[in-house]
Amino acid sequence: MQFAIHALQSQQPVSLTLDAADAQEARLRAEQRGLAVLSVQPLRRAWPRLGRAPAFPLLHFNHSLLLLLKAGLSIVEAVDTLAEREARADVKQVLTQLRARLGVGLSMSAALSEQPAAFPSLYVAGVRANETTGGLVDAIERFIHYQTRAEQLRKRLVGAAIYPMLILGVGMLVVLFLLLYVVPRFSVVFEDMGDRVPWMARLLLDWGRFMHAHGNAVGLTLLAATAVLAWASTRPGVRAALARGLMRIPRLGEFARVYQLARFYRALGMLMLAGTPVLQALDLARGLLPLALQDALALARRDIAQGITLSSAFDSHGLATPVSRRLFRVAEQTGAMGEMLERTAGFHDEDIAQSIEWAVRLFEPLLMVLMGVVIGGVVLLMYSPIFELAGSLQ
Repeated sequence: MQFAIHALQSQQPVSLTLDAADAQEARLRAEQRGLAVLSVQPLRRAWPRLGRAPAFPLLHFNHSLLLLLKAGLSIVEAVDTLAEREARADVKQVLTQLRARLGVGLSMSAALSEQPAAFPSLYVAGVRANETTGGLVDAIERFIHYQTRAEQLRKRLVGAAIYPMLILGVGMLVVLFLLLYVVPRFSVVFEDMGDRVPWMARLLLDWGRFMHAHGNAVGLTLLAATAVLAWASTRPGVRAALARGLMRIPRLGEFARVYQLARFYRALGMLMLAGTPVLQALDLARGLLPLALQDALALARRDIAQGITLSSAFDSHGLATPVSRRLFRVAEQTGAMGEMLERTAGFHDEDIAQSIEWAVRLFEPLLMVLMGVVIGGVVLLMYSPIFELAGSLQ
């Protein structure tokens, strides 16, 4: 849920929007950014939003900003240059507002935090941790590396799913065409054959007769059901329930858990390498985990605050894999936990990529065989009355 925050920062009024579970969490997140909170108000939409607003091109922005800063421009000049050349109105508005806030003396992190829809809290935290030491370029480079690796894995997941989903979609369309259009017309032809039709074919022809009589109602029902499912898929509660169901599937659930933990490790490592204290880094990276693992993280954070090592706390509350458990123990001895977190995330990314490649190679031919059997079975049942009739005429 989103909350509108009105606060003071360096005696200046500040307004921003934050995502949080409740008003207390929103207030806590605002105070962690150094704000004196005046009020917290929930934002409610009059109508549910089915589509997504265009996302701010954060990775492209950081690439361009990094080039300008390395060329010798100041941060204000660099943002001003990017705003002047930007053609998209929504992106230009974000950059213009950022330039205006920098112009009145706000720090980069404070100016970024006023636009949470464009600049996530992980990015803002990395900038804040480095700007006091003059390491803004390092912070941007670190975030580019983090975002690039995350995008690479996401693209591999999406790319692996495209072809199977295409096969499944086309196969389902063919089956629906046969059941909703072709079978009803065949059923009219064989109405007079009676008991001579095989019982499996008779069931199919009965379906055809039903569709011939009530096709419009069935079509409208399917459209309504599709619309309801599309709307439900946009609801956070439905998504959370689906995620919980996915986590319960033995092998698939473990795969999803490792993927989510890898994202969490990478973000946590980026923040710790930037100099963010571990407890604050845990709070900032918390949103990358599903609700079930967020509860476990809260318990682990409590243990770490009491002096228990990160590896033991994560292991006790189900936030460690067999690999990460050993690597974290080594990092605690060498003092390189941030770097080890990123290495652990990279290890799991490669493991996930290999699992995806193996699954796709196995699933694609199985899916093609399954769709072929289903379509072939429908066609065979449609023509079985013709074979029966031909046999009776001999």
